[in-house]
Amino acid sequence: MASEGTLDTPPLFEPHDQFLQRQQKLREIEQLGFDPYPHRFDATHAVPEVVEKFSAGSAENLDADQPRARVAGRILSLRSHGKTGFADLHAGGARLQAYFRRDTLGEKAYQLFKLLDLGDVVGVEGRIGRTKTGELTLFADQLILLAKALLPLPEKWHGLADVEQRYRQRYLDLIVNPRVREIFQTRARVITFLRHFLEARGFLEVETPMMQILYGGATARPFVTHHNALDLDLYLRIAPELYLKRLVVGGFDRVYEINRNFRNEGTSTQHNPEFTMLEFYQAYADYRVMMDLTEEMLTGLVRELTGGTTITYQGQQVDFSQWQRLSLREAICRYWLAGSAPDPADLADAAKARQVAAAHDRWAARHLESARLADVPQEASAAKASEHLFEVVVERQLIQPTLIYDFPTEISPLTKARDDDPTLTERFEVFAGGLELGNAFSELNDPIEQRRRFEQQAREREGGDEEAHQMDEDYIRALAYGLPPTGGEGIGIDRLAMLLTDSRSIREVILFPLLRPLRESPPAPAEPGEN
Repeated sequence: MASEGTLDTPPLFEPHDQFLQRQQKLREIEQLGFDPYPHRFDATHAVPEVVEKFSAGSAENLDADQPRARVAGRILSLRSHGKTGFADLHAGGARLQAYFRRDTLGEKAYQLFKLLDLGDVVGVEGRIGRTKTGELTLFADQLILLAKALLPLPEKWHGLADVEQRYRQRYLDLIVNPRVREIFQTRARVITFLRHFLEARGFLEVETPMMQILYGGATARPFVTHHNALDLDLYLRIAPELYLKRLVVGGFDRVYEINRNFRNEGTSTQHNPEFTMLEFYQAYADYRVMMDLTEEMLTGLVRELTGGTTITYQGQQVDFSQWQRLSLREAICRYWLAGSAPDPADLADAAKARQVAAAHDRWAARHLESARLADVPQEASAAKASEHLFEVVVERQLIQPTLIYDFPTEISPLTKARDDDPTLTERFEVFAGGLELGNAFSELNDPIEQRRRFEQQAREREGGDEEAHQMDEDYIRALAYGLPPTGGEGIGIDRLAMLLTDSRSIREVILFPLLRPLRESPPAPAEPGEN
């Protein structure tokens, strides 16, 4: 038999007594001659298919037609009444009641039924009908055990209180929490829609390296790995951007990649070190074209998922038919809370911008329970000061879909500057529900200017900025062959899934988020506000 031998102890931290009881049942099942872990099961229907196909059928019609089905599912409810019993089979997000009778199954198979536990996976064949109470039921004449569960399902799943256990044992979370299953089904639909949307507009899906000799395309600290055969340190990519633009140079005018990125940074409700991005590039377009495309794409996505344009995120209505566009400086002034709003011109001057930030911090310290400070260094430039102010003043207030544009050149090393004001770039970020969802710009395609910006980034690295961009000579060489005018954009799939499933934490929309190993230390406390 497949289960010969025993496990001396159950897996870590599991209830020992129930584990031993189920092992005893496993031995009894084997003594009856049943294989508790068979190799395959050929079903005629899935549980959701049976429910959908026969839910509308009356008891009289089902009795007349005598439809049959052979299904598989996990037992999440079990009731025995002497010579008869019921079990609820769950599979594919649907539930189907099965009825077992000793006279119909036979003595041996009914003994098997009596040895079943919650969590066991079984195959059942029989007639579809209704009980006296009218419930759609599979009246079984065959029962096959497909997998014996040696550990019990939680009697009461404290999903909201014990988020760490839910993330660590996502398989249990999916079994007992239908809401979690719906989240990841929605996430899959999001990705499917984005693919179809881009491909309908001529974009080609490609793949670029995840291990890179030089990392680039974003400002972030990388993870480092080592290639033994080449004796070469490599970096896990922080973004695919520079490779995708190489492809545009090569003649792929519209490309996209749904990619895994890795950034060696802290975790929060909006950050996980491993995350998924959609990046796409369109030759002969600029950031204005990408703005229009973004609004069309995200509004279409919401319509696809909901049938309308309005969703609810954390208790607030977000209407994707009502987009707004603001410059970064305009947004700071419009959403200013600390007394009289500053003049946008002040934010273009380093000294005045620092004074504005200091005024905000004084106000926040007095009026906000958990003060969010701009904390701008005394030597910060106007660009850095504005960036800090935007993050603490504006971002969380951008509930309605918003495009924020005109970011300072100093903090946008890969972006084309505006013709009329070289201190600003043709760049925008996408916000909704208080979440930053994406970043886009007209791509810098002047190799000489790109080298100058990389050199500036190199000086910032020497000054201690570990997230500053590296010099990439091959990328500059590619630009020297001619990158057409190009618009590019990256959208965070995880945050988009958060927004569209009303999930507060990014861990809710990642199947297996990174957590500290339990063997090394006690579980980390729940993220603030998650419980």
